[in-house]
Amino acid sequence: QDVIEGIDEASERIAKNAVKELKAKSPKGKTKKYSRGWTVKTEKKYGETNSHIIYNKNKPQLAHLLEHGHAKRGGGRVEGKPHIRPVEEQVIQEFSAEVERIVKGG
Repeated sequence: QDVIEGIDEASERIAKNAVKELKAKSPKGKTKKYSRGWTVKTEKKYGETNSHIIYNKNKPQLAHLLEHGHAKRGGGRVEGKPHIRPVEEQVIQEFSAEVERIVKGG
């Protein structure tokens, strides 16, 4: 039970930090609506660890286009601006290290 509670606390903390990073690293347009739209949703499960889902509530359809680039209407391409993948890799490393520490009893 202590391990489950520790993992829940760690995942919530890491998810909130990831949202802050995404807000800071996301491309900012005129209204900054996309960069301000990052949030975390918690799905509570009885007896298991909770799930924390990070998503963009304002402009979810732009995430893929901005991350990987897209074709322009008149021809040509817009280069992608990787801002999700670096944060994702950081979160995976932090969470893995935190789970190892919790399971070992640290």
